[in-house]
Amino acid sequence: MPFQNAFSTLHIMDYSLKINSLVLAASFSTWLALPQAAQAQTAPATLTGTAVDGGAKAEPLAFATVLLRRAEVADTSLVTSTQTSLTGAFELNKVPAGTYRLRIQALGYQGLVQAVRVAPGQTTLALGTLKLRAGTQQLAEVKVTGQQAVMQQELGKTVINVEKDLSSVGGTAVNVLENVPSVAVDASGTVSLRGSSNLTILIDGKPAGTSNGGPGPRLDQIPASQIAQVEVMTNPSAKYDASGTGVINIITKKNKKEGWNGQAALVVGTRDKYSPSLSLSRHHGKATWNLGYDGQDQQYRTNNRSAQTALLPEGGSLYTTQEGLGNQHSRNHTLNLGLNYELTKEQTLSLSVQPHYEHQTEIVNNTLTQQAVGSPTVTTQVGQEINNVKVSVIESSADYRHTWEAHKGRELTANAGMVNIDANIPVSQLLTGGTAPAGFRQQQKVQAQIYFGQVDYTLPSADNKGKLETGVRMQALRNSGSTALFAPTANPEDDFVRDENRSFDYSFTQVMPAAYATYQRTLAHGWSAQGGLRSEGTFLNGSVADGRANVNRSYISLFPSATVARELGKEPGQSRLQFSYARRLNRPDFMQQLPIQLYQDPRNYRQGNPNLLPEFSHNLELGHQLNLAGGTSLTATVFARFTQSAIQRIRTIDTLATRISNVGVVTQETFQNLGSTTNLGLEMTWAQPLAKWWRVSASGSLFRSEIAANALNTANRAALAGSARLSNNFTPRKGLDVQLTGNIRSTVLTAQGRVLPTGGLDLALRQRLFSDRAALTLRVSDLLNTQVRRVQLATPELQTSLYSKYETRVGWLGFTWYIGATKAKAGRIDAAPSGGGGFGG
Repeated sequence: MPFQNAFSTLHIMDYSLKINSLVLAASFSTWLALPQAAQAQTAPATLTGTAVDGGAKAEPLAFATVLLRRAEVADTSLVTSTQTSLTGAFELNKVPAGTYRLRIQALGYQGLVQAVRVAPGQTTLALGTLKLRAGTQQLAEVKVTGQQAVMQQELGKTVINVEKDLSSVGGTAVNVLENVPSVAVDASGTVSLRGSSNLTILIDGKPAGTSNGGPGPRLDQIPASQIAQVEVMTNPSAKYDASGTGVINIITKKNKKEGWNGQAALVVGTRDKYSPSLSLSRHHGKATWNLGYDGQDQQYRTNNRSAQTALLPEGGSLYTTQEGLGNQHSRNHTLNLGLNYELTKEQTLSLSVQPHYEHQTEIVNNTLTQQAVGSPTVTTQVGQEINNVKVSVIESSADYRHTWEAHKGRELTANAGMVNIDANIPVSQLLTGGTAPAGFRQQQKVQAQIYFGQVDYTLPSADNKGKLETGVRMQALRNSGSTALFAPTANPEDDFVRDENRSFDYSFTQVMPAAYATYQRTLAHGWSAQGGLRSEGTFLNGSVADGRANVNRSYISLFPSATVARELGKEPGQSRLQFSYARRLNRPDFMQQLPIQLYQDPRNYRQGNPNLLPEFSHNLELGHQLNLAGGTSLTATVFARFTQSAIQRIRTIDTLATRISNVGVVTQETFQNLGSTTNLGLEMTWAQPLAKWWRVSASGSLFRSEIAANALNTANRAALAGSARLSNNFTPRKGLDVQLTGNIRSTVLTAQGRVLPTGGLDLALRQRLFSDRAALTLRVSDLLNTQVRRVQLATPELQTSLYSKYETRVGWLGFTWYIGATKAKAGRIDAAPSGGGGFGG
């Protein structure tokens, strides 16, 4: 229901303006004031070489891509790149002393990887003739024409290049995440990582809003066509926010080609779904201007059913069923305005503004029946629920970046911005037949301002084998809102009157300061290590206008992290073993702690728990990555997560409300810290070309979840759960790409029940046209129409089963026209270094 979605999206916004760790902040200031370290560096070197065919003729390879990356733990960032000349020669300039991985990529050849070391004081390094063998491209760090979004697999971090992913055409960021290994998205849009929905989602390094909760734009507001990459960090370092079991960073497309570039697209879906988009950029001299528009006008059908057996306070049981058939109509408009300006060769400034407007209406026809167990009498209620959601969001930000040419790797970044949110959500339930009490009306309003700021500094060591990273962050949120419930009067002519006992105005402020420092070092014999410490504070202060309730919570926590890795293969990146540890948290938000009854309808309400504590977890991973000749890649990871004071959603019968109401059983939903949870699991990813025209990739995870509850008088519960995904990518002829993707998720354990298995199959085709100036795409999502959400709840007093079916089987037809130098991604190989920035990187 939009009522629920609005609060799950808007009431949990976490931001702050204080800094709680003077020690870490002082560390940051001290290292920032060390310019003498930069002067201690020796002059950079120039690397030269020639790429040739590995055959007998040794013909030169023209226009091959040459990449030079760092060879450090948790840092394989791109240092520099170039292309070979017509004679196969290449030159890489201004390379400081250090250890690197050189990779050469050419269409139709296996990627060549070679370890390179530049000694202190060395100014030239001749690599000689480098021979590439004919064959299929290596998987890591390469995007191959006609292939599905190729994974750049690193231990602890996976980069998915989604620009050519056909399975999300016409969709949003939610559809993109459905195809990311380790990630699952349920029918309500809730994103989970390795079975946990407690995670941090970033967009270009800035917090994103989801059905999980979080500030900023929601994922269903971001078109898939604007996403370049997705970074998944299952055990992030202290550099990143400590909230959540992991971090997902969605990187949007950016363009730096000269002149006018961009694309215009129109995607049409079955049963009234339309998605136009336009993206333009102009790069001239030092400035790059960006202009974009994305619109959605889409209708979806919904079907929700529930069956409930509840023990009545006076004895006996009541059996209740409900079915709602709905039609949802969403209209979204998003405008993107941006400017990137090079102040100097070492300094850039970026400004962006993104206004967004959403109007969503939903009409649901409900049929409800109630029957006392053992009684032949059945009470029926027929009604109509009308939801009307209007949300306007304006996000603005400024980013600054300073690098030092004479000191490669030294970097200072800063960003600041704000988000303003204004939402209005009226809900009405009108009765159209049957015997039951009259309906109800509800009105919600939310106004929120989010402020954020971040400064990060990176300083390599004198020998370029180590690197210090430190930074501070300030986030703040101010939120004021109201919720009002209107009950019917005895006189039909009086319409509805405000129920003051179930209506309230609220306001709260949440401040979250943070500071961190990490250091990483490349050691001898292939070893490398990283360690860090992060400090985060939470200061929450909120109240209800009439003084009925107050929430005040303050705490400061430390979050250490550590990583140890070793290269086992003869070449860097061929075989790697890594162990990592990180402490994480899940902080309860204002509404989860506010002890006010927030009615979703006359039979159900949610009430916060003022005694709710944050949950802390210890995350451990041991992983092995193997890249073989011919493009085969295999990664296996064993992981463990131990959570204390686990926050669980609990549903019970409100005995008093049930006795005095005339609507039947009234249930309460609240949150409690229920002992601890333990998750132990194995995750694997595999990718391999089976033929020149066929590539297959698979991923899966299997884990055991155990809930040790010390409340509700429930016994410990455990279950084996998992998920799997298989993707087949075909190129039957030039210009035609075909993708078939299937996924499945097993039963998931909850505190009082379980979520039943689900899965689906997607089919997509793309034909490139007019010398790659255009593309025509056809996609059918959920081909077998099997994606559904089913939940079972079982307590001594309450037995409930829920069924939710969204319109998931949709046919999409899209046409894209590429403007300027932009073309359909085909016929070439693109280097795809991982992006980042913003909060934590």
